[in-house]
Amino acid sequence: MSETPEPFDDLVTHAHDTRVVVVGAGIGGLVAALECAKVGMPVTVLEAADHAGGTIAEAEVGGLRVDLGATSWSTANGAVDALVDELGLSSLVVEPDDTTTWIAGLGRSGSGAAPVPADSVLGIPANPWSEEVRPFIGLNGAWRAYLDRLRPPLTIGKERNLDRLVRTRMGDAVVDRMVAPLSAGRFGVIPSRVDVAAAAPGLSSALTRTGSLGGAVADLLVDRPAGPRLKSLEGGMLRLVDALVEKLSALGAQVVTGARVTAVERGADDRWAVSAADPTGEPIVVAPADVLIVATGHADARRLLSPYAGAALDDSMTDAAPLREVVTIVVDAPALDAAPRGAEVYAVPGTRRASGLVHQTARWAWLSQAAGPGRHVLSVAFDVASDAGTDGGPHAGLDDAAVGELARGEASALLGLALDEAAVRGVHRACFALARPASTIGHGEATDAVRRATAGARGLAAVGSWLAGSGLAQVVADAQAEAERVRRMVLWGSAPAS
Repeated sequence: MSETPEPFDDLVTHAHDTRVVVVGAGIGGLVAALECAKVGMPVTVLEAADHAGGTIAEAEVGGLRVDLGATSWSTANGAVDALVDELGLSSLVVEPDDTTTWIAGLGRSGSGAAPVPADSVLGIPANPWSEEVRPFIGLNGAWRAYLDRLRPPLTIGKERNLDRLVRTRMGDAVVDRMVAPLSAGRFGVIPSRVDVAAAAPGLSSALTRTGSLGGAVADLLVDRPAGPRLKSLEGGMLRLVDALVEKLSALGAQVVTGARVTAVERGADDRWAVSAADPTGEPIVVAPADVLIVATGHADARRLLSPYAGAALDDSMTDAAPLREVVTIVVDAPALDAAPRGAEVYAVPGTRRASGLVHQTARWAWLSQAAGPGRHVLSVAFDVASDAGTDGGPHAGLDDAAVGELARGEASALLGLALDEAAVRGVHRACFALARPASTIGHGEATDAVRRATAGARGLAAVGSWLAGSGLAQVVADAQAEAERVRRMVLWGSAPAS
């Protein structure tokens, strides 16, 4: 046997000697940590909160354990599906029982509601004359939308602003009553901030090919993938966080909660000195790191990385991100057993104080079984602009009882069903800064600027929803890619050609 170590042995030794510190134990940080730990790198994850998971969290409400933030993932890129399989959670994967979406706030009085037409993309109907579309735009709106067929097609990629595209082609009613409720309700972004090319790839070229926006939508629907586009885990999404933490522990990594990172500094030896403190302010000793992965929100990333990313971390990264308060109420309401307005309802902007709600027990059979007949879990969302000066959320000045009463009233209006005060069995409120979707205009350019800046500092990476875009699928895939980039850089000296 040769006494000279083989190149593979050298690589293994190098990996074991390459220390990694990850700041933030949200899903992005945990996934990036896993990618490093499973090749033998010693990893320490520092989390300021007293628990891992970030926006994946749960609480007991009305005697039920319920998800508060992220409740599911998109199957579009397969990233979370593969991660779940890797962690041995495949047996817990569930598909939604009901996927119907309604829009409320229709009609002259604003009390009407209707399900979103199946033949639509981003709320844009394939056929404005369809009976499913009539409740939204009426006869006059249908005639206006029909003009889309008579207008000349756009050249490929000419109009990328979703609001202008749909308003020009199909009129105000389609934008205001079909597109805007879904864009604002689901993602907290108005249509004028949505990039068509990113939100609906192929739509512009299909418009040119078919000659109309309605025709383009119909064309895209032909190739729409079959099967569920959302999945979750029986028992709640925190199972994913628990499995990640357990896997990291098995690989020798440390996840330290209650550890707020106060500063990071790159030394003359190219290693990273990380300063951290516990909740009492006592310093926490952190060994110098060869790799630093910042997996915090935008504000903390800017605080820590400004010396290394500079102008790339300006406020343009968050200018479309509202604060969202999710008020979860558990109610005894047998009339909801039939899910009269499907799994989710969004309001026409300006018609309700709430942007929408998700009927969780209609969507997830396991939760409905846990709740029992007649008992339901409703997640009511309230949004406020991030620059409105309400750091505590839309209802910072109200106590839990007042917010619960407000949520009950909004849920009654959105569901078209009076929920009595006595029916409420529990209330919980949680506030999140919504990450803007990757389809937001300018998001890709801003992310690229940050990535170019961080790539210029050896052993540095940044991950998280503020860079990847909202949604677990985006965050997981992005964290895996960035962890792969930075670990290859420190182990191989440069990223090998793909």
